[in-house]
Amino acid sequence: MTEDSDMTGLCGLLINYFIKTALPILAALFLGLQTSVTNAEIQLTFGTYTADKPTTTVKKYKPFLDYLAQEMSEILEEPVFIKMKIASDYEAGINQLVSGKVDFARFGPASYVTAFTRNDGIRIIAMEAKKGKKRFKGVIVVHADNEMQTLAELSQHSFAFGSELSTIGRYLAQSYLIQAGVTSNDLSNYAYLGRHDRVGMAVGSGKFTAGALKESTFKKLVEQGVPLRPLFEFDNVTKPWIAAVDLDPAVTAAMRQVMLSAEDKEAIQNVSKGGFLTGTDSDFNLIREAMIQSERF
Repeated sequence: MTEDSDMTGLCGLLINYFIKTALPILAALFLGLQTSVTNAEIQLTFGTYTADKPTTTVKKYKPFLDYLAQEMSEILEEPVFIKMKIASDYEAGINQLVSGKVDFARFGPASYVTAFTRNDGIRIIAMEAKKGKKRFKGVIVVHADNEMQTLAELSQHSFAFGSELSTIGRYLAQSYLIQAGVTSNDLSNYAYLGRHDRVGMAVGSGKFTAGALKESTFKKLVEQGVPLRPLFEFDNVTKPWIAAVDLDPAVTAAMRQVMLSAEDKEAIQNVSKGGFLTGTDSDFNLIREAMIQSERF
């Protein structure tokens, strides 16, 4: 047998080996790569806390989160899935975002300021709009039969606050009480009840003389027959939607695009009937000032 024939035979063996052994392996790897690309998806976790009942919170957000995922899927050309993680209180919710346990969140203004102080890498995606603006009302309420007309008259009476980290339920309310000459030493009693609905019910039942809650909760309780009336109204900043530090900028941009151009009114009505506006950190200076002032309460 010649040297050329030996080489031909060796090449034939190598080709047969490649066809029978290596080629199937390469094909499997290629198909696996195709499958992984085809099945690529973006999994996001939305975080918030229970300012109202947990069941109410889920019912409130789910339609919008489903809409958000659907629209983002089209923009990013990848399936987007969003699950919800509800914290038991404001502090836990803030920690979820700051530590990156959730990808994005919707907070009250004071919670945003607190979170930004702990991690200034978080970013505002958009802010909710109220009648085209980034301001809305908070309210200090008394029982419907109460004849008080000013905050100064609350001296020597009791007051119900919301969470200790609540914008309306604590910081702004305490700021305006201080301006009226009423501090914690002037109240006969005060307590932090957590949720806004609990504050309203406590005032309506006579357990506290006055309390601070968001205007929408006040109106809802009055409609339910809780005997409340407003004593004092004040401005608050609308809620921001916030991206965690490590959320992909492309995902953040897609989310912002959907929010700022949201057209499905039914999907967003439980979250922000007025849609969304661009927001910056400076929009929350009003809240920072109130938080500083409340330290004197």
